[in-house]
Amino acid sequence: MGKEGGGEEALLPLFETKEARFRGAYKVFASTVFVGICLIWVYRLTHIPRAGEQGRWAWIGMFMAEILFSLYWIFTQSCRFKVVYNYPFKERLSNRYKDKLPGVDIFVCTADPKIEPPTLVINTILSTMSYNYPPEMLSIYLSDDCGSELTYYALLEASSFSKHWIPFCKKFNVVPRSPGAFFAQQIDVQDITYAQEWLALKKLYKEMEDRIESAIEMGKIPKELKDQHKGFSEWNSNVTKQDHQSIVQIIIDGRDKKEVDIGGQRLPTLVYMAREKRPQWPHNFKAGAMNALIRVSAYISNAPFILNLDCDMYVNDADTIQEALCFFMDEKRGHEISFLQFPQNYDNITKNDIYACSFSVVNNIDLAGLGGYGAAPYCGTGCFHRRESLTGKVHPKDHSGEWIIEAKNNTNKTVNELEEASKVTANCSYERDTQWGKKMGLIYGCPVEDLLTGLAIQCRDWKSLYYNPERKAFLGVAPTTLDVALIQHKRWSEGLFQILFSKYCPFIYGHGKIKLGAQMGYCILLFWAPMSFPALYYVIIPPLCLLHGISLFPQVKSLWFLPFAYVFVADKACGIVEALSCGDTLKAWWNWQRMSVIRRTTSHFFGLIENIRRQLGLSKTKFAITAKVVTEDVLKRYEQEVMEFGSSTIMFTIIATLALLNLFSLIGGIKKIVQNLEFNALDQLIIQLILDLLLVIINIPVYQALFIRNDKGCIPSSILFKSLVLASLACLMPII
Repeated sequence: MGKEGGGEEALLPLFETKEARFRGAYKVFASTVFVGICLIWVYRLTHIPRAGEQGRWAWIGMFMAEILFSLYWIFTQSCRFKVVYNYPFKERLSNRYKDKLPGVDIFVCTADPKIEPPTLVINTILSTMSYNYPPEMLSIYLSDDCGSELTYYALLEASSFSKHWIPFCKKFNVVPRSPGAFFAQQIDVQDITYAQEWLALKKLYKEMEDRIESAIEMGKIPKELKDQHKGFSEWNSNVTKQDHQSIVQIIIDGRDKKEVDIGGQRLPTLVYMAREKRPQWPHNFKAGAMNALIRVSAYISNAPFILNLDCDMYVNDADTIQEALCFFMDEKRGHEISFLQFPQNYDNITKNDIYACSFSVVNNIDLAGLGGYGAAPYCGTGCFHRRESLTGKVHPKDHSGEWIIEAKNNTNKTVNELEEASKVTANCSYERDTQWGKKMGLIYGCPVEDLLTGLAIQCRDWKSLYYNPERKAFLGVAPTTLDVALIQHKRWSEGLFQILFSKYCPFIYGHGKIKLGAQMGYCILLFWAPMSFPALYYVIIPPLCLLHGISLFPQVKSLWFLPFAYVFVADKACGIVEALSCGDTLKAWWNWQRMSVIRRTTSHFFGLIENIRRQLGLSKTKFAITAKVVTEDVLKRYEQEVMEFGSSTIMFTIIATLALLNLFSLIGGIKKIVQNLEFNALDQLIIQLILDLLLVIINIPVYQALFIRNDKGCIPSSILFKSLVLASLACLMPII
């Protein structure tokens, strides 16, 4: 295995796993909440209005909604009870293996240079090339699904700039390793040598950036530049985004000892790949690109470990590879680990996380809970894989612990020979009559192919771990508009629900293969879409019943009031404690509450509808790429934490309609309570009044966008008119 340590050092584990603190106390707390939930069920069953009474069906609907909420909460506890944290010992790895570290292939995927600018992509590429890892053991692959010569040109520019950037990073140990993010920081320079090199390098970076932007503005590469690189011969008038041949270009050959930076140190291998696309062939979105990368890289470097990143997810810790290898190369447990998932973090999250994109509690608690079962989900980016687990292999019970995989005799092959041989594996027809997309590589047929693939791998006796380091390993770009954030969640919820009713449902496919707690943990995600029903019901029916003076909850003086109050207060108090302990602010927790309501009543609901349409053959699976480019005024409002509407989408119509419905119901409910004080109306309707008041407070940014703001990010007047009409009609609905 290439070890160079001995004695006690060789026996020490390369990582350790610790249970979360206060896990026992949390189980006691959760038990009391469960008792409260059971009492609520009893109350609903024993106090159903008699046939013919007003509000009978509304009551029954409340009971069904609360059952779904309760089941979702119970499933969530399966993760909360199993939270563990993993800690690697990279010093032990270095001492034990020294210069015998394994190769690592890094995959970066991009799909459209207009939505994902080439300058963004190459910043991720440059950050991966700058890892504190032996460059001869490192290979970086860029998959360009658009087959754009602009992206290829940007990569060529990056390869030249890397000869200056990599030695600068390692000389001064700079972080982050993305030049764009690094030069955007404010620095206090004390070292004159450092300052001089910093200024010179920033000038080089700006010049490179200007050349790339100039080419993008022209929409083509100047002929004099094309003549300098043979790779441009692949692009001709017949190449389009959806119709082009496979292209593989080895820009830097890491085997060549002459490929060095300005300091004379070896450079990592750098490869551009655009898999073949033809209109008559399904291309299977990102999963198809990843599978092509797996095959192409097998011909060129064939490293035993793979890191895959989204094109906007740059390296923020230069030692992450060593930390990841601690898990895979541990003598006792490493052989059973298929992949190691890192959390998705972002460098542009506002102080109070206006769109609730940071998922702090999910990253620190829920995913760590699934990792406790050895079933951390594969999230599509920021994930290290064992190559053999991605190629469909079942975990061998008699594993010897070997991790070395030899490349396919490519030492004596020329760059042209490697390019031609690997290009074949990126052709459309290569996967025909094979197991690719079924049992090999990423699985096809689902918008969230990453999570589906992770589940399939775990069901082949592999385990997966979740690692959330103190220093964030990767940083990406979070959505800066509400529209983009909702579209992203619609795609996720649609794909997740698709898994629930497929053969890959965790309770069916995972039965007897992964633990019951892990199956329940997966279903927390898969239930996003169906949970839109109880959410919509709770946002619509109780306010309407308040407007009509119909009570759906016990009176305050009744003992039955206590379980409702306890479950609500305990759940929210626990949520606040978790959010604060995970680094969120109190306002960030409140923004999470708002976005939870908005997502469930829009994104998740439309994800559900889209799934039903697909099952009926009325639509096909689509992959929505989230835009990474925004205008200056949009960015300014985002930084000021002002919600961005601006467009006339059906999701915004629903948000505005529900906000107005709750406002009308609150006003009408208060009026009805004042008019009927002598009949104890307040005592009977107080819970609904509080619930409606909270929903109105949550929707304050919506009211501001409807009636107060006049910037480009406000809600258009067309939506205001439609939502007023719809909310008014809803208020006239009879309650049965």
